[in-house]
Amino acid sequence: MWWEERNSAGALAANLCAPAVQGPRYLINGEPTEGKLIRAGKGVLRLNITAQGRAAHSAYPELGESAIEKLLAALARLRRIPLPEDRLLGATTLNLGTISGGRAPNVIADQAQAELMFRTVTDTTRLRAAIAAALTEEVEFRYVLEIPPVRLATVAGYPTAARVAFGTDVPQLGNWGTPLLYGPGSIHLAHTPEERISKAELVAAVGVYAGLTRDLLAEKGVQSPPSD
Repeated sequence: MWWEERNSAGALAANLCAPAVQGPRYLINGEPTEGKLIRAGKGVLRLNITAQGRAAHSAYPELGESAIEKLLAALARLRRIPLPEDRLLGATTLNLGTISGGRAPNVIADQAQAELMFRTVTDTTRLRAAIAAALTEEVEFRYVLEIPPVRLATVAGYPTAARVAFGTDVPQLGNWGTPLLYGPGSIHLAHTPEERISKAELVAAVGVYAGLTRDLLAEKGVQSPPSD
């Protein structure tokens, strides 16, 4: 659905509910990781871009100013930015999620907007500078969400995977202890008409969650997050 995952409001609110005294030592955050503990995950940097123009009859384009053309030019510059890479997490990626604007085919567009998301693998200081350089005064932009990439603990004896390319709310849940990422299902089915988790995967996950809980309570086999 279009309203899914617009921000991390739920995670931020949950973080405030963690006990201030003798809080939890570990958090197992459920994500569709195909039944594996994950060592690292990409971050998120989401921004909105808007462009303003001047409406006119399309038969007389010299009387108007197309906001859509401004937006398309800005997006083309943005797509040429060299994106950061990381040895463990791989390359930063960019998704142009939504584009809208204009009023009718016979009217010069007086407004246009786009929503974009970078899947980040490093600190975003340099990326933000490159974005600002690419998005000139012809358009306006604002950041609406940032979640940093994460390195995660694992537990010996359980299947693991080096990384996932999706973001997680784990960085927003710091009051709940050292995070681990595990869950049934595949991210490749998420946000599609085939989104589902099989009953067999759910049943198997119950046993894994119980085993992880016992091992974490006993501090058994806990492995620190990778350093790079």
